[in-house]
Amino acid sequence: MFRRGQKVEIYKKSEDEGWAGYMDEYIGRHGMITDPDTAINDPDALVEVSIEGKGTHRLPQDCLRLLD
Repeated sequence: MFRRGQKVEIYKKSEDEGWAGYMDEYIGRHGMITDPDTAINDPDALVEVSIEGKGTHRLPQDCLRLLD
């Protein structure tokens, strides 16, 4: 489960239907969780990520991994 303020990397293309073609350019970028879906706590739910140099986007969780 992701928490607000955690640093993440978009490390792969998502298998989720919410993934759009333009999101391919985000692979390899780092960002910070700004709005995890803690109310639903659904691993398939989209989370809001502020991506360095690209703004804030809602992304599927399966494309994200935590950075140390």
